[in-house]
Amino acid sequence: MTSETPQAKPARSNSSRRRTGLLLLTAVVVLCAIGYGVWWALVGSRYMSTDNAYVQGSIVQVTPQAAGSVVEIHADETDLVKAGQPLVTLDAADARVALERAEAQLGQTVREVRAMYANNATLKAGIAVREAELRRVRAELARAEGDLARREGLLASGAVGAEEVQHIRATIATTRGAVAAAEAGVLAAHEQLAASLVMTEATTVSRHPNVRRAAVQVREAWLAVARTTVAAPVTGHVARRNAQIGQRVQAGAPLMSVVALDQVWVDANFKEPQLRDIRIGQPVTLTADVYGTKVTYDGRVQGLAAGTGAVFALLPAQNATGNWIKVVQRVPVRIALDPKQLAEHPLRVGLSMHAKIEISDRSGPSLASAPRSEPFATTPLFDAAGAGADERIDRIIAANLGRPG
Repeated sequence: MTSETPQAKPARSNSSRRRTGLLLLTAVVVLCAIGYGVWWALVGSRYMSTDNAYVQGSIVQVTPQAAGSVVEIHADETDLVKAGQPLVTLDAADARVALERAEAQLGQTVREVRAMYANNATLKAGIAVREAELRRVRAELARAEGDLARREGLLASGAVGAEEVQHIRATIATTRGAVAAAEAGVLAAHEQLAASLVMTEATTVSRHPNVRRAAVQVREAWLAVARTTVAAPVTGHVARRNAQIGQRVQAGAPLMSVVALDQVWVDANFKEPQLRDIRIGQPVTLTADVYGTKVTYDGRVQGLAAGTGAVFALLPAQNATGNWIKVVQRVPVRIALDPKQLAEHPLRVGLSMHAKIEISDRSGPSLASAPRSEPFATTPLFDAAGAGADERIDRIIAANLGRPG
């Protein structure tokens, strides 16, 4: 028998502890791997997330439709404005002068067209007078020809002198010339009436082309006056006001922007490998850095962009050059938000978001399969600009008619 030395016992004890520690470490790694595998199978594989996501929205540019000088500004940055609310007023002096001129021209045109219709009645009466004159001279011609026939029968017996017969023949020649002149007068009168009827037939005074042309000029002038007031096309908050009092602005110049914060969405930029299982309609859970994880938003995948962000960049990458370096691209995925949650916790355009898409249901399409059936956004602002023009035109026409047109 051999006895262990005192130095061998601590060495064996240390080796045993190392083995035990390695076994424990191995067990922990195996358990962690198993746990991660279980988590990935049950949870991780069902979600796709990114923190490269930002709030987007329609930034509506408020621009004038006519040139003018700014005389009033009704809203400033951060103000809430309603659709149709006046934002900027331009000097309307020149536009009002043009409107008054157009209204006066419309009234004058109505009276001129009324004169055309009255002239038709005058021409018809003139035709009646000329036709009566034609009947009279024809009757005189018939009497003269009858007298000539009777006297020519008596000329041989000497009861009537040759001089009298000659006088009747001269009268007949003169009367025939009068009949020809009367017939030409009747024909000319009919032609004049026909020419006048071309300008007035199949219409009324109020619907006459001349009146309608003058009415269009009134409508244009009315719109020019209405457009001196620049209104908000949508409901939202004012941002980036550029308009200043006294500033001369041209049509289309940006005066300010309006952002509809109740209609924002999120563009989440996912990497190429993440797009494989993303489908339209999948539910999304989002958090905003401004509120933290205590506030969550429920969204839906609305669509995937048709290209990567680099394609639409101002200076797109030139991958055909020799110094090409592969970069994993990202594609924007649009996510629609719940309006009620937006009302409770408003977001601003450009804020950072964290998006997590549940991809377990992959039955939906990856691209939109049908065109949009309704407009994405509308505004009744410009349709209402000429609302009062027709009423004003009708009043001017009625005032200058004197009787129903």
